[in-house]
Amino acid sequence: MSILQTTDNTTRRSAATRSARAVEGTRQPVALALQGGGSFGAFTWGVLDRLLEAEMPFDMVSGTSAGALNAVLLADGLAEGGPEAAKAKLARFWKRVSDTAPLPVPTRALEVTASIMSPYQFNPLGVNPLRDLLLHEVDFERLRAETPLPLMIAATRVSDGRLRLFREHEITLEAVLASCCLPRLHHAVEIDGEAYWDGGFSSNPPIRQLAIDTNADLILLVQLLAETAPGTPRHGAEISQRLSGIAFSEPLLKELEALDDLRALCREQKVMRSKQCRKILRLRIQRISAESAVDGLGQHSPLHVDRAFLSRLHEAGAAAADGWLAAQS
Repeated sequence: MSILQTTDNTTRRSAATRSARAVEGTRQPVALALQGGGSFGAFTWGVLDRLLEAEMPFDMVSGTSAGALNAVLLADGLAEGGPEAAKAKLARFWKRVSDTAPLPVPTRALEVTASIMSPYQFNPLGVNPLRDLLLHEVDFERLRAETPLPLMIAATRVSDGRLRLFREHEITLEAVLASCCLPRLHHAVEIDGEAYWDGGFSSNPPIRQLAIDTNADLILLVQLLAETAPGTPRHGAEISQRLSGIAFSEPLLKELEALDDLRALCREQKVMRSKQCRKILRLRIQRISAESAVDGLGQHSPLHVDRAFLSRLHEAGAAAADGWLAAQS
């Protein structure tokens, strides 16, 4: 079955109708914070699919790595033709991700190679299939000129490990590739003389700045990575996987802690509280978690792009979004 037809049309229409009714009358825009997590980003695709069907208005979107991909595809689709165009663009992109996967190379073999060799050795020409996928789907010139909503995309500066946020008027192909640049798999991406790696090392995804800039009273965090893992890894592959999980999960915790600190400062303003502080204090953060929605997700690699796996993630994301929408009624 095609990844574009994982459920029958009647089921999808009825689910969309339920979602739309759930959110009817509460059409306040939401800000989206989309976490990175490699192929797990297909879960976010499912979430966005259902939110678009429900005609949920978006005030602003922040994203890192796979979250940046979904954010840019969402915005460009909306600019091209509204929610239906955005849905179609997301579906085409994730289908092509599985179509262009290097099938002869098992995921584990790729991980082992990446752990012992530099991408400048095993990929000296810097070939990145993601470049062609994005060029095929996204009109970056239009996106910068006519973006339908504010964007912030995270990348990590190689020289000092600091966060760089690219805003909607700065988003180029290179900026998105920088946000997705895993240093063990791809060459660093140079922008204006600076080298960048995956934004997940510094902000996964940006939340504190999103909270400051958005006009929405609600941030919906789509979280792909588990914050904790049971047991102590003892084998090399398990240790590497856990180290990677810590590296990409810790920035989210720091973002949330920074926002809590900002709220604490605002609470200290007992008299003449600033407009900014009033906004921060009424802001709510809710999350849709892939870990809670997909059984055994932690046993899979974020490099796994098998069509059936991506379809499963998409459907889980759509179902999780249905539950979230129903809870808003």
